[in-house]
Amino acid sequence: MYSMTGYGKGEYSEDGLTVLVEARSVNNRYLDIAVKSPRILLCAEDKLRATVREYLSRGHVDVFVSYSDKRERAKPLYVDWGVVNAYVQAAGELKRAYPLLEDDGSVSFFLRLPDAIRSDETVSADELLLSCLDRAIRLALDALTDMRREEGARLKEDLLSRMETIASLRDKIEARAPSVAEEYRERLAARVEEYLGGKADETRILTEAAVFADKCSIDEELTRLRSHIEEFYRIADTEPVGRQLDFLIQEFNRECNTICSKSCDAELTSYALAMKNEIEKIREQIQNLE
Repeated sequence: MYSMTGYGKGEYSEDGLTVLVEARSVNNRYLDIAVKSPRILLCAEDKLRATVREYLSRGHVDVFVSYSDKRERAKPLYVDWGVVNAYVQAAGELKRAYPLLEDDGSVSFFLRLPDAIRSDETVSADELLLSCLDRAIRLALDALTDMRREEGARLKEDLLSRMETIASLRDKIEARAPSVAEEYRERLAARVEEYLGGKADETRILTEAAVFADKCSIDEELTRLRSHIEEFYRIADTEPVGRQLDFLIQEFNRECNTICSKSCDAELTSYALAMKNEIEKIREQIQNLE
C-alpha cells in the first residue's frame, strides 16, 4: 500500500558533471506530471515523464532538475549577427552625432559586447548529461517510492484498525436487530391491552409485529456489510488499492445509510451512526492512497 504524498532527491556525478533531481508528489485522482528543468534539457522531458510512469500510477508529481557542468571542454561559439549589426548601427549614429568621439571598432571591442558572441548551449545536452539525468531521476524516484511506501504502511495500519471497529459495530447491530421487533410487539401488546381493557387480539398483534419486522429488516444490509469487510481486507493486501477501496467504501456508506433509514431503535441507530463516522474517516484516508 502506497501513499500519494512523498518527496525524493537524487544526485549523480560523473567526470565533473553533476545532475540533481528532486521529485515531490501529492494527491491527485490521476497521474499528473510537471517537469521544471533548464532549457538545455527540454529534449529530455518526455523521457523523464516516461520514467516517472514506470514508478507511479496516481498523484500529482513535480520534478525539479538542475545540473552543474565543470568539465573542461571546448564550447562552440557563434556570432549573433542581429545583435552585432544593431551595435554597429548604434555606433554609426553616435559617430554622426559626436564626430569627435574616438572610433575603436576593433575585434576585441566586439568580443566585449554583451550577447554579441553566444555559446551554443543546445549541443551541451550530450550523452553523458542524459545518462547522468537518467541515473539521478531514478535515484529520486526510488527515494520518493520509499517514502510513499512508509507513509502507506502507516495509513494501512490506521485503515485496518478502523475496519476492525466497523466489523465490531456490525456485529453489535446484528446482535441487537432481532430484539427490536420483539420489543415492538411487547409495546404494541401493552398499548392494546391498556386501551381495550384486556380484549386484545393476539393474532392481530402478531401480524402487526411481523409487518414491522419485515419493514425494518436489515438482514440483507448486514450480509453485504460482512462481504464488504472481507473484500476490504483482501484488497488491502494488493497493489494498487486506491481506486478499488474508493469504490468499495461507497458501498459501505450506502449500506450504512440504509440501516440508519430503517432503524426504529435508538441503540441500533447509535451503532449505525458510529459506523458511518468510521466509514467517513476511512474515505478521507483512502484519498491519500495510490
